[in-house]
Amino acid sequence: MDRTTCPADQPREACGLFGIYNVPDPAPIIYSGLFALQHRGQEGAGMAVSDGQRVRQFKGLGLVSQVFGPGTLDSLIGNLGIGHVRYSTTGSSRIQNVQPIVVECVDGVWAIAHNGNLVNAQALRQSYQEAGAIFQTSTDSEVLVHLLADPMFRTRPRRVARALGELRGAFAFLIMTRDCVMAARDPYGFKPLSIGRLGEGFVFASETCALNQVGAEFVRDVEPGELVVADASGLHSSVFAEAPASGRGGQCIFESVYFARPDSRVFGLNVHAVRLQFGERLADEHPVAADLVTSVPDSGNSAAMGFSRRSGIPLDYGFIRNHYVGRTFIMPEQAQRTSSVDMKLAVVADVVRGKRVVVVDDSIVRGTTARRRVAALREAGAREVHVRISCPPIMHPCYFGIDFATREELIAARRTVEEIRAYIGADSLGYLSIEGLLAPFGGEAAKNFCQACFSGDYALDVSRMEGKQALESGALLLNLDGGGPERP
Repeated sequence: MDRTTCPADQPREACGLFGIYNVPDPAPIIYSGLFALQHRGQEGAGMAVSDGQRVRQFKGLGLVSQVFGPGTLDSLIGNLGIGHVRYSTTGSSRIQNVQPIVVECVDGVWAIAHNGNLVNAQALRQSYQEAGAIFQTSTDSEVLVHLLADPMFRTRPRRVARALGELRGAFAFLIMTRDCVMAARDPYGFKPLSIGRLGEGFVFASETCALNQVGAEFVRDVEPGELVVADASGLHSSVFAEAPASGRGGQCIFESVYFARPDSRVFGLNVHAVRLQFGERLADEHPVAADLVTSVPDSGNSAAMGFSRRSGIPLDYGFIRNHYVGRTFIMPEQAQRTSSVDMKLAVVADVVRGKRVVVVDDSIVRGTTARRRVAALREAGAREVHVRISCPPIMHPCYFGIDFATREELIAARRTVEEIRAYIGADSLGYLSIEGLLAPFGGEAAKNFCQACFSGDYALDVSRMEGKQALESGALLLNLDGGGPERP
């Protein structure tokens, strides 16, 4: 992954969700689930737990292990709860934006946790503010709270479903009241969300690796446009939004390329197995004579293994990752990213010296980091450096939850592959084709996945889209203190 010092120079995901219903002492289990999802965001973490009468909340800035201590978890008493790990756009690292958002409405307490980008959030927010509503965060997620509290929805049947139906864009939501947990995905299915079983209870998670972490049995994915409710009478399902008339889905292909953990099943397939196939196809599409294959750890590991297997070129450690440095794409401040990129990877000079090296990475965004890594290999004595990327060139911005750079900043939008090769200093450069990217998913994959960052073919009209970035750059940011547990 190309992650350089500029805030716009890397793909950045938003969040990881974990929820649980009807399991005694849920806080330590939610902690474990969030820990498994830490790769999806390390700016902040929070959880809200209910005992059926009182909702207790705790959240803070930092890693899961930094936010929650033993005393904190002991104070979060109940048998249901939801948790969240977050990455935000630059400039919005504030405690009030850490989720779950917990509010008290006229009919009780609601807690929500969100992954994605609501592209009509600013319009909804403005309409509520003009009517006198007060917002406490600069996140797009908070508009759902106002919809749920709106008498137009509060007093009608299928209240939650109707409120969700007003949202546009990409979302996976966990919603909690004092006595139930709900899960929902947008009708395009942009973001993953799975259901598991743990004893007599139910678990919801952004990735199945979190289910495995807590010993839950995978049941199924929440379907696009589906609202799932776990309450005292069991698990219930309803449809809040019909499938798009176009027949297109919007599953984010970057979950399989980069975001998801290799041991997760996302959109029905194991991530590691999919990335292996990316690497095999990449070797077929861009063969090269070389002495060794190495990955840019960790997200390039599986594709590099596939490339090595198919090409017959031995796989070796050309780079070693310092695992005490977090994933730089989810570090919010520019200075943090600068330091982390410098410290994250070290070249193993004795492995690459005098060799023709194939470097497999998952993507190039602006190209600066790829250039530095090619230079580092040459400085260590590599005779040739051939770069292979396990996705197509990123040429278009994402409006659905990945904070890619603008089109003007994306190197592939401004330069040909040959020009990019010359810029990063590689002897050759090859990208996986869109056909190769979709091949592991079968013949119908093209209509089920969003690939707009490569093709520019968006599932939704993006001509007037506004969402998370507009809110977080333009809203008043209150400097509130963190802490808890809070008892709404």
